[in-house]
Amino acid sequence: MNEKNILLLSVKDFLTPKMLKYSILPFIITMVVMYVLFFVVAGIGLDQLGTMDIQSTQTTMENGIPHTDSFSAQLQGSDIIQFLMSYTITSWIASFLVYAIGGFFVLYASIFIAVIILGFLTPMILKELQKRHYNDIEMIGFSNLFESIFLMFKWVLVMILLFFLLIPLYFIPLVNIIAFNLPLYYFFHKMINYDISSNICSRDEEKQIRFFNKNMLRVKTLLLYLISLIPFAIFFGAVFYVIYLGHTYFNEVKKLRG
Repeated sequence: MNEKNILLLSVKDFLTPKMLKYSILPFIITMVVMYVLFFVVAGIGLDQLGTMDIQSTQTTMENGIPHTDSFSAQLQGSDIIQFLMSYTITSWIASFLVYAIGGFFVLYASIFIAVIILGFLTPMILKELQKRHYNDIEMIGFSNLFESIFLMFKWVLVMILLFFLLIPLYFIPLVNIIAFNLPLYYFFHKMINYDISSNICSRDEEKQIRFFNKNMLRVKTLLLYLISLIPFAIFFGAVFYVIYLGHTYFNEVKKLRG
């Protein structure tokens, strides 16, 4: 099956009622998780602000006599935010940082969470594909719970390490776009390929597919990752990713067993 047919078949499968039902779950669960995280992080952030002592002195002349007025206050938590937002410059800077950092965090966190949630839906999605198109292909699989958890934590640690190692590149225009996205793409690529291959292939088949098709798989996961950078795309498109790559793996397994 050529790439055009795989893509068309993937779209057709995605638009079936069962697959559309599956696609709602990552959206709902991710939204709930992100909602909880937002208030937890916001609460921690306000607590970390601690206290701020504000003191100001103003001297005025009245009838040649100087008068000095002093102001002092101690701000805590949300009071600090209100104080900063009362000035145009600090208000603009604070708003920019909140939206920039907040938007960056929400986008990346949503991709990370959706990929993990997708791991639980992958077996059901692949079994549906098998029933519809690949009854002649047995889903052997080679994963186990311990291995899956170990690999997930391993890839998370590598992702975090890459985030720190690439810090010097974050300040270089254009290069920083790649540097920001490389760690999360690494996690995305590893997780989604493992989830699919470990449900369909034997371990030897997975190694062969990965060896002979590594560039093709990288191109496909890169394109899917770039789509995920579109706000909300990961919520509804995650199931399509599994369908699309699932067809790819089923066809490669068919070649190996044929």
